[in-house]
Amino acid sequence: MVTRYADNGEVRIAYEDLGGGGGEPLLLVMGLGAARVRWPEGFVAALVEQGFHVVSYDQRDAGESTRFREHAQVHPFVGLFRRRPVAYTAEDMTDDAVAVLDALGWDSAHLFGHSLGGLLTQRIALRHPDRVRSITVSGAMPSDARGLAQLRHVRLGFVLWASRLGTPEDDEGHLAAGVALARRISSPGYAFDESAARAAVGRELAISRGVHDAGAQGRQTGAPWSGGRLAEVRTPTLVLHGEQDPVVRPSAARATAAAIPGARLVLLPGVGHDLPRELWPRVTGEVRALADRAAPTAGTGR
Repeated sequence: MVTRYADNGEVRIAYEDLGGGGGEPLLLVMGLGAARVRWPEGFVAALVEQGFHVVSYDQRDAGESTRFREHAQVHPFVGLFRRRPVAYTAEDMTDDAVAVLDALGWDSAHLFGHSLGGLLTQRIALRHPDRVRSITVSGAMPSDARGLAQLRHVRLGFVLWASRLGTPEDDEGHLAAGVALARRISSPGYAFDESAARAAVGRELAISRGVHDAGAQGRQTGAPWSGGRLAEVRTPTLVLHGEQDPVVRPSAARATAAAIPGARLVLLPGVGHDLPRELWPRVTGEVRALADRAAPTAGTGR
């Protein structure tokens, strides 16, 4: 793993080239509090096989990117309903992704975002439409849902369960809590791979404890958006969502797809808030088909 950095003002954003040089540029955008190393190697390899040059990055307040620990501590759920930023705005977070594109020399790229990352891909397409070739929104809230309107899409049972996890005291505690979280969000229609979950948590513990850093998560969810509406998106869009997602209801995906002109909605039976390895060929094939439909865009990459 070679960590590189892009600068957005005083904020440093860590990123990593995952392979596929010469292919079409594809930027992976990870979810709430999670580091870029959470992307499964097999999923990345499948994207490379589909002809993509894949790069992942750590959002601010995650992984090896700049942290904002000096700011107020806000519960991640409470952060959803704040009108004023805890530490930064959602616009700042979209600009971080563009800073990575600039550092890579990519004029534009396809985006794949999961969970909070899927929400950000919508907003990157709105704020920086000339930098985005297509977006794949996976397991995410619709950008148009703000304030109390978000409650219709959030599963409150998961929020209560996650709140009881607390903050582990040592690495073993973080590992156990991370595996418990992975099991909770896993797909009921597919076998849970505990060894893969432990490996993913271990990779993240080597650089960060973001998935158990409630302060960082509260700052991310507490980043308000003042930008455009989804009806303004003109970027080719794919919306993926598990029908048994225990975190975000499928209604979120339906709302996103309905709001974005021409978006393709794919609901996945038996799938939770993850992407089971059995579905990697189908998911990466959908991303490839989306890229093929996207209008040619000038820039670095195929």
